[in-house]
Amino acid sequence: MSIRLETLRNEDEERFILDNQYAFKFGAEQYFTPKEMEGQYEEEGEIISHETIHESIHRDGSIAYRIMDKDEPVGGIIVNIDGTRGDLELFFVHPDHHSKGVGQAAWKEIERIHSNVRVWETVTPCFEKRNIHFYVNKLGFHIIAYYSEHFHGPIASEDLMEMYRFQKVLG
Repeated sequence: MSIRLETLRNEDEERFILDNQYAFKFGAEQYFTPKEMEGQYEEEGEIISHETIHESIHRDGSIAYRIMDKDEPVGGIIVNIDGTRGDLELFFVHPDHHSKGVGQAAWKEIERIHSNVRVWETVTPCFEKRNIHFYVNKLGFHIIAYYSEHFHGPIASEDLMEMYRFQKVLG
């Protein structure tokens, strides 16, 4: 395994979006029954919409990376940097490459590339146990908030699912 990050090129954006949708849908299908999946789609048949990913890629301050293993794209990351603060907006590894150290290696590269960032934050749905394990036990994030219908925090949506907010403070 030889993991590196490559800045997303315009010609690779559509594949990046489709790969991201596949990974998010795969994760949800591991948790929800087919009937429960009906209420989880942001867009017809997709957990995360094409528009949501596209907007995240093109948001001011955002940088999108393909996670590459040799010459094969195996995942992606979108971060948004504002001085010494960074938001991890999207992070996915293709399911065929889960549990092989890809995510950890990619995150180490993010921290190396963006060494000026002192505080990282992200969110993930409560059902995504793999993500929760990954952020807390592998990357050293801490859960700092729980969002639900009773507490929206900065997330205000009628379609709010239960989410955890994570933070990692670097020395």
